[in-house]
Amino acid sequence: MGVSLTEASRVGVLAELVEVGFGYPGRPPLLQGLNLRVGESERIALIGPNGAGKSTLLHLIVGLLRPTAGQVRVLGRDCRSEADFRAVRGRLGLVFQHSDDQLFCPTVLDDVAFGPLNLGRTPEQAAAIAERTLAVLGLRGYGPRVTHRLSGGEKRLVALATVLAMEPQLLLLDEPTSGLDAVSAARLLDHLAGLPQAMLIVSHEQPVLERLTSRAVLLEQGQLQPVELHRHAHAHRHTHLHLHASGVTTDHDHLSELPVHAHPHADRQDDD
Repeated sequence: MGVSLTEASRVGVLAELVEVGFGYPGRPPLLQGLNLRVGESERIALIGPNGAGKSTLLHLIVGLLRPTAGQVRVLGRDCRSEADFRAVRGRLGLVFQHSDDQLFCPTVLDDVAFGPLNLGRTPEQAAAIAERTLAVLGLRGYGPRVTHRLSGGEKRLVALATVLAMEPQLLLLDEPTSGLDAVSAARLLDHLAGLPQAMLIVSHEQPVLERLTSRAVLLEQGQLQPVELHRHAHAHRHTHLHLHASGVTTDHDHLSELPVHAHPHADRQDDD
């Protein structure tokens, strides 16, 4: 069933969606014929309007949802059943958009140690991994704290810690700086920027795109359109990072003063 995990690592493709379709019961199809490939060391921004299916796409990759058409491949393995996803899920790290969906243990240490325990670490090893992970995120001493009493920003960082503690090869980040103040967001981005993992990041926030991503794809009308990341000065007050569909020239005006723009044009290209 697909190639081995060792072979997948050699070819450098961590996750791939091939002609994927998906729809929620009683609703029109959300994704149709969608293709995406995430390679080793890639950091991809996934952008699109609310309701386009960005979170759904992340959930398909980790097997929380199953496509109605097409294939999901993780580390070269065709993943169709829960057993297939269970074999590779430890190599993936999904940080949910809402931290309360991710945190369910009584204490912070219990939450962060949960993943390493399920990967076969001893309780002592898991606790040590959890403490180290919390420390690098600026949460030293948080282990005994009651999770549901944390602030929104603190929960966000703990949710990330639960994922990083498992040392995944691919991070799937759904609005990673949501709910964080400027100082906490900057600290989080500094840490993420120094990690070796590939990343697929749902965000529209300029600091996230500037620090973490090397290419971007726009999800609209059920499919992905590649867009280019570049910086240029024009009719805005400041020079900003911009997203443009492939082939768009940089010499033009914008009517908006939003710091990040996605411009769909007719010259669509298939996603690799």
